[in-house]
Amino acid sequence: MSMTARPALRKRKTIDPCPTCFLHRQRCICDSIPKHDLKTRIILIIHAKELKRTTNTGRLALHALVNSAMYVRGQSTERLDLSSLLVPEYESYVLFPSDDAVNLEDIKPQKPIQLIVTDGNWRQASKLNTRHPELSHLPRVKIGAANTARYHLRKEHFSEGLSTLEAIALALRIVEGEDVGDSMLDLYRKKLAATLQGRGQNVSF
Repeated sequence: MSMTARPALRKRKTIDPCPTCFLHRQRCICDSIPKHDLKTRIILIIHAKELKRTTNTGRLALHALVNSAMYVRGQSTERLDLSSLLVPEYESYVLFPSDDAVNLEDIKPQKPIQLIVTDGNWRQASKLNTRHPELSHLPRVKIGAANTARYHLRKEHFSEGLSTLEAIALALRIVEGEDVGDSMLDLYRKKLAATLQGRGQNVSF
């Protein structure tokens, strides 16, 4: 058997994708987007470069979550101030697997949770502290289990690596229950299957 490495398949850009699920319109999954009005508030901090990527899943998650909001950073040289997120109605946490992060299952909140999720590549997400010192005091939480999935929307460089929608789904499974989390995971799997189909891979979950 030849050990010569095959060249990586070039990923073609989706032409005229659906503006909601970012899939080719023939594979649109918008009819499958659930609607959840939860006590938990999801805040998505997304890098401007992610807005152009059809593999982005963070915005898809927000379409399913009524009590959610998105803030875009990196659109200009002016720093985005997120101080307004720190409201007394919520206990705020940053979902990111830093060295000092604790497992989400282990926290004991006294109020509804506001979960701040950074959406971008690993390097962009890891700069939240330096880019937003107003959030640097917030505790970091993580999903305890490693990502052992066979298929991914993008190449994961770390065992903790998850797509944004996956991470949100697993987090909500912990804080809001299995039904909510599983419905969000189902949405992610439909996005993944349709994306892989567009790359010539037919998979089922």
